[in-house]
Amino acid sequence: QVQLVESGGGLMAPGGSLRLSCAASADIFSLYAMYWYRQAPGKERELVATITSDGQTKYLDSVKGRFTISRVNNKNTVNLQMNSLKPEDTAIYYCHFPAFGSWGQGTQVTVSS
Repeated sequence: QVQLVESGGGLMAPGGSLRLSCAASADIFSLYAMYWYRQAPGKERELVATITSDGQTKYLDSVKGRFTISRVNNKNTVNLQMNSLKPEDTAIYYCHFPAFGSWGQGTQVTVSS
């Protein structure tokens, strides 16, 4: 069982930035893709960003150009840099390790003035 621990959420004004991090307990982290999801109140969980083992990325259309997913393999960490935040980005953000079916505990991101 791979454990994922997220950090970095919080309250931010519109237009601000936050950086989320997710640390995995697996030493083979570098071999697999990692995902970030989010779930807003009353809505289904949606896929925000993905990164493959070799660093290829994909994004939800609504976050393209504002969010950047990255990974630091020697630290078993995947990050989500979120810039130009909007109120509609408010959600609980989860990292996901699909190869092992593991989910982080979630971190709340609230964008409000």
